[in-house]
Amino acid sequence: MTERDKRALDSIIESYGKSEESLIPIMHEIQKKYNYLPEEALLFLSRRLDLPVSKIFTVVTFYKAFSLNPVGRNKISVCMGTACHVKTSENLHSRINSELGLSTEEGTTEDMEFTVNKVRCLGCCSLAPVVRINEDTYGNMTQEQILEILEKYRDNKHTMGQDK
Repeated sequence: MTERDKRALDSIIESYGKSEESLIPIMHEIQKKYNYLPEEALLFLSRRLDLPVSKIFTVVTFYKAFSLNPVGRNKISVCMGTACHVKTSENLHSRINSELGLSTEEGTTEDMEFTVNKVRCLGCCSLAPVVRINEDTYGNMTQEQILEILEKYRDNKHTMGQDK
């Protein structure tokens, strides 16, 4: 970890305060900075907050919002809730993985462009099946539509507010 990284982490820690209650907001800021939680940053955090590393890793592994592995620039969440499952979200998930060249259930493309995850529910059951890419939610998805949408996110072609 560079001195610059240490200064940046110290700045984040100072903005929230050096307490156990600040742990989660601090980790959110660190993840925002690196797009995941690097082990070196968590070890540094442990020393600065005077918390056992085991406590920090317990929190990190409990919440799905945190990642110990680098994630892609675009985060794809495929809803697997009951309504989406009934409307074949599993097939949609398989099509996305096939298109992106991912062989595992969840993962990140080699070019760090996309990370695909299954989620239990996105809370928009009337739009099933649903896919969320970053902050954009797409409902009533078909396998053909998802291919068109993925193309918008490749190489920064997508802009916020674009019609969905």
